[in-house]
Amino acid sequence: MSRPPLAYEKVLDAFEALLIDEGPRGATMDAAARAAGVSKGGLLYHFASKDALAAGIVERLRTLVDADVELMAASPEGPVAYFLRSSIMQNDPIDRAILATSRLAQDGSTSASEALRDVRNKWADALRPHTKDAASLDLVMLVSDGLYFNNALDGGSIPGPVPRGAALDALIALVEGAIRR
Repeated sequence: MSRPPLAYEKVLDAFEALLIDEGPRGATMDAAARAAGVSKGGLLYHFASKDALAAGIVERLRTLVDADVELMAASPEGPVAYFLRSSIMQNDPIDRAILATSRLAQDGSTSASEALRDVRNKWADALRPHTKDAASLDLVMLVSDGLYFNNALDGGSIPGPVPRGAALDALIALVEGAIRR
């Protein structure tokens, strides 16, 4: 599959940033064109509507998650450790796509909500063979949710303890000990 043109990516990046920083109301087509440094015609060439921009964000998320699942499967430390370590936000492309898609879902986008459910299911499907039962899989998923949520609080007015280094290693070892077959 060929890579999308640079203008396409610039507009999508701008729309994603607007969704994260200003929410769906601030993420207008005009604002996306301005932020991307393209004309309205240039924007419309790639995205005929705000719904098309939203679909581009959802597709970006799906593509990034597919790549993440491949990395998870190939991780030398194992899928569970990889998944838990990557649950701590780094403001990388997948984190930004999740946040932008979440903003769309919060605004009522059915396709964004479905994409977020699909993402969770893909991760669960990749982890399931490495857990002894449904409760073990739930433990991994919920610890991941907690890491992600607490990381989102970090730096805000609510303290969000996120284990790092040896503390994160110990948490991963504890989870892996509890879920082994």
